[in-house]
Amino acid sequence: MGYDRKMVVIGMLVAAATLLSGCAADTRTVGDSLGWTIPPAGDIAYRTWAAKEDFELGDSIIFRWSGTHNVVQVTKEGYENCNATSNLSLSPVQTTSPFTFILNSTAPHYFICAVDNHCRLGQKVTIQIRQFSSAAPSSLIKSGGIVSALLLVVASLFM
Repeated sequence: MGYDRKMVVIGMLVAAATLLSGCAADTRTVGDSLGWTIPPAGDIAYRTWAAKEDFELGDSIIFRWSGTHNVVQVTKEGYENCNATSNLSLSPVQTTSPFTFILNSTAPHYFICAVDNHCRLGQKVTIQIRQFSSAAPSSLIKSGGIVSALLLVVASLFM
């Protein structure tokens, strides 16, 4: 392979690696500095927080709280009615803070606090995964597999 051709290939691989390295899974704390608590102005706090986030498959969300709270993933009906009974709950009630949940599907994820009337006071959040038009498997991108493969190809050009 000629010198000019190698340089073009290297340049393309470096550009691709740079772009893909920004695709690593993110970790976010629900509510940012507010944490997981009864929000002072109702559920607008968590709706606003979730709307500004750009969630992707593989991202982690962390629920952090102090005091008497918990978190449970529920169905849409459980979310709307603040009901975590067994037929509306999708996971066990988590009673230890912090609790980390990995976003593992593109379906909306609904979470509530099942303590007393906390959910009705606004302690609930919907997490919606950003939809991609690309068919690239995000698990490969997020794991760094593609970046590692690109770097190996570049290294092999110099052997």
